[in-house]
Amino acid sequence: MSDLSTDLQRILREEARLTILKALGAQDNETLSSSMIEEILPQFAIRQERPWIHQQMVYLRDMGAITLHDAGSVKIGTLTNLGRRHLDRDTIIEGVKRPSRRGD
Repeated sequence: MSDLSTDLQRILREEARLTILKALGAQDNETLSSSMIEEILPQFAIRQERPWIHQQMVYLRDMGAITLHDAGSVKIGTLTNLGRRHLDRDTIIEGVKRPSRRGD
């Protein structure tokens, strides 16, 4: 049963990371705060505390998908070219769910 739990946690993290990238990509300036992301994720049945969201944003930064800046108790994420390329399906970022094709 622990294998199933581990797999579900990995899937949740990968889905959340893709959702974060999509949310950033939907903004005119491709930038959002972690507090805004915290409001968006539950729309996709991802209900996690801000520290968990910060961990996912740090992962995305470490993979080169976003830049990250601290602003008090929140983090500000901005999509990078690599993050955009992942959303466009031109590249794959390990640990981030691959977006579905348009029309799928």
